[in-house]
Amino acid sequence: MALQILLNGAKGRMGQTIARLAGETGFIIRAGLDVGDDLAAHIARCDVIIDFSSHQATAKVLEVAAAHQKAVVIGTTGHAADEKKHLLALAAQVPCVWAGNYSVGVNLLYALTQRAARVLGSDYDAEVIEMHHRFKKDAPSGTAARLLEIILEERKLGADALRHGRSGITGERQPTEVGVHALRGGDVVGEHTVMFAGLGERLELTHKATDRAIFARGALRAAAWVASQQPGVYDMQDVLGLK
Repeated sequence: MALQILLNGAKGRMGQTIARLAGETGFIIRAGLDVGDDLAAHIARCDVIIDFSSHQATAKVLEVAAAHQKAVVIGTTGHAADEKKHLLALAAQVPCVWAGNYSVGVNLLYALTQRAARVLGSDYDAEVIEMHHRFKKDAPSGTAARLLEIILEERKLGADALRHGRSGITGERQPTEVGVHALRGGDVVGEHTVMFAGLGERLELTHKATDRAIFARGALRAAAWVASQQPGVYDMQDVLGLK
């Protein structure tokens, strides 16, 4: 039987792409909603909620999912750290895939970044550069934030090591710094580069997205996978078997 999906954020770019691809790949969008619509009125007919609406709607989505014990796929970003702690506790009550990026290639980039950060010591300066379209509201992107988390975890650094751009007389770069640079312009779907710069050599890992459909396909793949999982918070590394 085809998976029945409640799509929240159906009018957005990602929502429209998911809806189009769902019809082509055998999924059924049972309800296409947006922020402010009543999720609870439609949830009984659905197997999985896919939410690509707004970070402001995440709490409501998870509350409805928990109340009706429905699996959920969260694709929004921009949550404050304190807010996300509360949301993760809600998400753990149901099978939930929560990822900043649903691209298969990006999730491989995560794995490669972890490996590189582990092999290359602090004498290789780490910088993360991302670029997105002019309409994106949050920075850095959820994907860049995850790349930064991976580097900080591997190097056993805290969030105070992050340097969001540089301006003025900053002094020499410290080996514990991890640079963050967010570029915005045009219609760029998404580009992420992780740079490890040593003396005499530089390693760059880059992923470039040219079609938003890669994220939609990943989200649908996550929905199909999470529908049969036990309650808990998962990511695309789990979905793709990369852990």
